[in-house]
Amino acid sequence: MAFPSKKSAILVDGVVLNGPTTDTRAGEKFVEEACKLIMEEVVLKATDVNEKVCEWQSPEQLKQLLDLEMRDTGEPHDRLLKLCRDVIHFSVKTNHPRFFNQLYAGLDYYSLVARFMTEALNPSVYTYEVSPVFLLVEEAVLKKMIEFIGWQGGDGIFNPGGSVSNMYAMNLARYKYCPDIKEKGLSRLPRLVLFTSAECHYSMKKSASFLGIGTENVCFVETDGRGKMIPEELEKQVLKAKKEGAAPFLVCATSGTTVLGSFDPLDEIADVCEKHGLWLHVDASWGGSALMSRKHRKLLHGIHRADSVAWNPHKMLMAGIQCCALLVKDKSDLLKKCYSAKASYLFQQDKFYDVSYDTGDKSIQCSRRPDAFKFWMTWKALGTLGLEERVNRALALSRYLVDEIKKREGFKLLMEPEYANICFWYIPPSLREMEEGPEFWEKLNLVAPAIKERMMKKGSLMLGYQPHRGKVNFFRQVVISPQVSREDMDFLLDEIDLLGRDM
Repeated sequence: MAFPSKKSAILVDGVVLNGPTTDTRAGEKFVEEACKLIMEEVVLKATDVNEKVCEWQSPEQLKQLLDLEMRDTGEPHDRLLKLCRDVIHFSVKTNHPRFFNQLYAGLDYYSLVARFMTEALNPSVYTYEVSPVFLLVEEAVLKKMIEFIGWQGGDGIFNPGGSVSNMYAMNLARYKYCPDIKEKGLSRLPRLVLFTSAECHYSMKKSASFLGIGTENVCFVETDGRGKMIPEELEKQVLKAKKEGAAPFLVCATSGTTVLGSFDPLDEIADVCEKHGLWLHVDASWGGSALMSRKHRKLLHGIHRADSVAWNPHKMLMAGIQCCALLVKDKSDLLKKCYSAKASYLFQQDKFYDVSYDTGDKSIQCSRRPDAFKFWMTWKALGTLGLEERVNRALALSRYLVDEIKKREGFKLLMEPEYANICFWYIPPSLREMEEGPEFWEKLNLVAPAIKERMMKKGSLMLGYQPHRGKVNFFRQVVISPQVSREDMDFLLDEIDLLGRDM
């Protein structure tokens, strides 16, 4: 048998070009060993309450413990695996049943597998030719989410965060109001103003700043005692802005505020928007998942009247960060008209397939991750009923915790929650007999930060706190993960009392 002769080496600019330079077998072995480590140290320990939520170190201490230096020569795989183990050890375990610090938590196994797949395939979702499966998945997921909002069709796109979805919506509303802005810019525009709740997400101010609208042109509408926008106050502000010669163009309502978990009255707000010809955007990044529940979807009554909706499945539905959709009622290709740049090297119109599937020109991004795939995999695994149960169980556990707080000495609710945000104070024994005057509130303000420090250094749980609109520091407990049990709710209250009773 004749064997092909070995080709002579080719040298270009001092670089030998024959054959690959990567040691494929060594790389495959490293991936295999790293995946085993992830399985053992992350996945299998995710629901173990005996593990610590965090291994707290100060920034300077952590710099000493981690080898952060990047060198001229590469390091051996055993050293890299040691670094992987250290990264896991010193990272916060957001999958832990007692991680309650943010509006995301827990481990969804199906979403995790989807993330492994997309990381390995490394796709970019802009054209059908390079991302056929993931573009079809995104189309299917958007269609289903639009159905739950109650629209008869629509459009949408997945974005890197609810903040970006809100910015998209603000820009889209402005483009609808004044299409010339895309080509002529800001110079010919009147003073545009938008209206949002005093409890809105801070991304509204950031978006107004980024888009050149200006933060002074964001009108914050007063809320009631439960943190809901007051529609009558909204209309007063709209009329006031018009009288001053400004041009109102957008109202942003919130379904599930970050701190209190409040839901604005969408029907009444929609009435004001229709009367004055304003685009209605609903930031349902946090609360949108209640639409999956027949029992709780009433929290978003009237959302079908919105022009656009931001909804983050990576929060209550645990699709994995990040997984955030902007949904638009418009069916006239407004998203594409607003954002397209018609890059000829990507979006050629003479391709051999249906170019309507090249959806990337609807995005401000070029490279874009297939975030919808994580949600799709979870939805396929659990079904709509399984997702509904996830929401119902989280809110039932929230109700249990509220009832327990009411029973326990030293715990005080800010208000009755309507969603999964439970806001409360812990009042240590030394303050329980004190009159609720300035000195009391001044001392109580110090309690939550001190308990937070103790719990993190102990690693027993993580729970957020904040001051809010004149109220001193209080805890905000958020229930999301199906791995959380009633026993974890009891532990939460017991641990806070244990950590704070000597204060």
